[in-house]
Order: sequence, then structure tokens, then C-alpha cells
Amino acid sequence: MTTIRNGRPAWTVPAVLGAMLAGCATPATVAPPTVGPVAVPYTSVGLERVVGQDMAGLVKLFGQPDADVREGNARKLQFQGTFCVLDAYLYPKGSEPPRVTYLDAREPDGSAIDRASCVAALVRRDGGR
Repeated sequence: MTTIRNGRPAWTVPAVLGAMLAGCATPATVAPPTVGPVAVPYTSVGLERVVGQDMAGLVKLFGQPDADVREGNARKLQFQGTFCVLDAYLYPKGSEPPRVTYLDAREPDGSAIDRASCVAALVRRDGGR
């Protein structure tokens, strides 16, 4: 027997509320977030000793480069250590000699590494090269 309240059967209010709440339910299975490689942020902190240097300044800091690549008036000097590989890109400005405007660093296996950490490791090498 159904009781009627305000002109409606008593079961309509709970049924309507149940239907409304059912739409709010989340699925039982949620895919786990995907995890990719961690991005290494590019900042200039710790690079003050290198950015703006000419070749002589880099040789004084790191020793002789392991590679010296020239393309037009640009130059890339590469310095290798057991911890990392550092590529210093030198570009001229006007009639001035080429100076470091960009650095790239990686671990010997090619993995990303913080550039400032690589600079610090290469500076601490015993006797440079």
C-alpha cells in the first residue's frame, strides 16, 4: 500500500534523489597517471662563470676542449668528464670575438642533467685536461 503525500506517492522523493545522486558517482576504475621523464628546468643560476666567456676563459676554467666545431663564425666547444658532457656555444657580437651565449649538458649516456651541476663537476676536475 502506497501512502500519498502532497499528491505524490511516498516513494517518488527517495527515487528521484537516488537517481540524481547516481549521476554523481565516479567510475570504479580510474587509470593511474602516466609518469614520463622528469624535465630539467633551464635556468642561468650557477652558469655566471661560463656565460659570456670567450674561448680563452673556457680553457682557463675547464682545460682544453675535447671537441672544437666551427660553423661559419659560430663555434661549439665540448668538455667531457666522468660525470657529464658540456657543450658551450659561442657566437660573435659585432666585431667582438665569439662568446658563450648558450650551454647544453648531458650525462655520458645522453640523459639530461642540470647544466650548473655539470659546470661545477668539470671545474673540479683534477688539473682540467
